[in-house]
Amino acid sequence: MQTKLIIFDLDGTLLNTLGDLAASVNYVLREHRFPEHPLSAYRFFVGNGITKLIERALPEEARQETTIQTLRQEFVAYYQQHKIVLTHPYRGIPEVLNHLNAHGILLAVASNKYHQGTVELIHHYFGTQLFTVIAGQQENVPVKPDPTIVHRIINETGIRTENTLYIGDSGVDMQTARNSNIPSIGVTWGFRPRRELEENGAGQIIDRPQEIISLLG
Repeated sequence: MQTKLIIFDLDGTLLNTLGDLAASVNYVLREHRFPEHPLSAYRFFVGNGITKLIERALPEEARQETTIQTLRQEFVAYYQQHKIVLTHPYRGIPEVLNHLNAHGILLAVASNKYHQGTVELIHHYFGTQLFTVIAGQQENVPVKPDPTIVHRIINETGIRTENTLYIGDSGVDMQTARNSNIPSIGVTWGFRPRRELEENGAGQIIDRPQEIISLLG
């Protein structure tokens, strides 16, 4: 396969966003007098969009739709103002992205994070020119592992699926790639364990960003 387009997950793949996500959810939980959670718990709360994140963080008996939506709105408002406090790119990611871009590979992001936050984080940490398409979660568009967001990116870039690669850190990402009929690379530096990547059909698994370049030859 001659790779011409690489679609990256955001949280846990390009950026370590866990600290700001955890702090923001704990803030809204605290405001409503619900129990807070340690940072480690959020590794398994994230990955399926904000609504599911809030649902998982709430006590089971409090998971009514109205409560979830109220906390979701408050989370977005708070996170929007605090999303770059603890967040940072994983070591080696900026250099790898610049290398890929310099060698003519188109770069895109497909995230379950709300679209505005996705775009702003990418522009803040990587500038406005590096990624051809940035796609976060938008209203009436199903979240990953539904392949809709990936199909939109492929259609927008005009790159064929056989020349596209998907890279992410979770089972959701590996399922997304499979549902999109494109090969995948699972990364172990993110939020989820290697076993989850293996169990969800990762095409290959890597431990360092620099290995992306090696795999592409």
